[in-house]
Amino acid sequence: MFSYMLMTGSCCNVAKTVEVNNGLTATFNCEYSQNHIYYSKIIFKEKKDSIDEMINTTQRKNVRFSLNDKKDQRLMTVVISPLTPNDGGVYLCGVSINKYSYSYSIINTVHLHIKHKVSMSVVSGSSGGRLMIKCEHPQYKTKPKYICKESDGCSERKNPGVQGEWMENGDVSLYDDTRAGVLMVFFRELKAADAGTYRCGVNVSDYTESFTELQLSIRHDPKSVTESVYLGGEVNITCQIPEEHEVHFCKEDDNHICQTISSSKVREMSGSSERNEERVVTVSISNVSVRDAGVYWCGAETRDTYLTFISLNTKIQLNLIMPPVVRHEGESAEIICSYDSIYKSKPKSLCKGKCSTRDRNPLSETVREEKETKTGRLTLNDDITAGVFTGTITGLTAEDAGKYWCAVTLETELNYLYTHLIVIMNEELNLTKYEGDDVSIQCKHHDEDQKSFCKAHEASMCVKDGVSLETIRDDRFSFSDEASTGVFTVNITDLREEDSGIYWCGAHIITKVHLNVSKDKDRHFSMIIIISVCVILLLIGGFTLTVCKLRHKRRGDTVSIFIS
Repeated sequence: MFSYMLMTGSCCNVAKTVEVNNGLTATFNCEYSQNHIYYSKIIFKEKKDSIDEMINTTQRKNVRFSLNDKKDQRLMTVVISPLTPNDGGVYLCGVSINKYSYSYSIINTVHLHIKHKVSMSVVSGSSGGRLMIKCEHPQYKTKPKYICKESDGCSERKNPGVQGEWMENGDVSLYDDTRAGVLMVFFRELKAADAGTYRCGVNVSDYTESFTELQLSIRHDPKSVTESVYLGGEVNITCQIPEEHEVHFCKEDDNHICQTISSSKVREMSGSSERNEERVVTVSISNVSVRDAGVYWCGAETRDTYLTFISLNTKIQLNLIMPPVVRHEGESAEIICSYDSIYKSKPKSLCKGKCSTRDRNPLSETVREEKETKTGRLTLNDDITAGVFTGTITGLTAEDAGKYWCAVTLETELNYLYTHLIVIMNEELNLTKYEGDDVSIQCKHHDEDQKSFCKAHEASMCVKDGVSLETIRDDRFSFSDEASTGVFTVNITDLREEDSGIYWCGAHIITKVHLNVSKDKDRHFSMIIIISVCVILLLIGGFTLTVCKLRHKRRGDTVSIFIS
């Protein structure tokens, strides 16, 4: 084993970086000064604990290494072929200054990086959708992993920084699973600018990396649906995926990461295929609880040798419904919002209309660390033991009626559960008509409300699906809307006796209507009675007048006799 004396030369001592794919040929040049033309040249490689001679001008060629001294250009050219992952490292270009003492002057330093592309995959996603990429490196479980974009020259390498924990890095979140040797990359919201070629790799050493190349294309076909379901109920969610792919269904967590659901409440139902290219898959969630509310994503999962990617293109917003609260004008109403125990320390809000920091309705309130918040007629109480917060509104008016949302404050307001507050007005409407007549009834509503006209003994009996009042479907019933006045009119033609009854008219603001329809013969009978009564009254009046005249005449005769 030889011992070398290395000294830094005065000429051309600059560090170069060379990147070459594994299996190809690496070529790099080292420039030297006029004084070194006739000196022998040599190439060293730095090892962990030593410096090894690789080749010199005496050997010129050594298996995969060759060295060519171009004296006319004052260049020594080094060629390594074919490259292996172990060839990465720091190479030193030197010239001999004393062949007997093995002294050399180092004139150049070359950093050779070996890129080992193990495979190439084509990935596609939807603009506005989500994309999960799993890069597998099972032989390098604990090595640092990264993803970068080729079009940027891979100048920005995104990596988790820590192992076993989701970390945000720009528009993506990363997770280094050291147990499986997998880097998970989650694009939280795909954009057109995300299209391009990426490397998903691992740093095997300081100078050697292994990666999978993936070409990402972006489609413009986002899909979004909203589903609403009662607490304790069951909901079916459908999504459409390519025939040859596996379905992937996941729920977005508080960090906007879509986590796979493992629950006995969720089951995938057999998919149907209308065409050979795509199939419809239905996912069913039973016994729905507050924990199930939120954003779900559905998409296709594709597996390759070293890569799994999940393109999520259908967004499902799952909202929970509570039965409507029906109260009379002037009464108090309680709106009870249950929540998941993981949110017990978070601020909660009850809002008329959706809760948001930008657009707050006057009848909105938030309860934070304190147990109770009171503003005007609204009191909010949070019972963290029971996992419910309750909003109490006193002195109900027509303006209080509407749709109310329960929300939890995270990064933004998470609106997860809603109910309808229906206010029955104290003023009732009494109508009496006859068969064959027409009638028009005016009802109050807001522009966004569903107009309803329902026949029942109680307003609560008109509730359909816990959301709206059932509308009578009959050709004799029609609606005309005067939105600017805040009313709509129900027109009923050709009234019948069976139309009699109690009706509930409106949307969130309800008016009780008593409609009495009598038969047409009753109208004639009533006319006869009225005429008869009038005749009797006339006869009685005539008889009374006659009696009075007779009495008056008798009194007059009696007076005349007395005077005589």
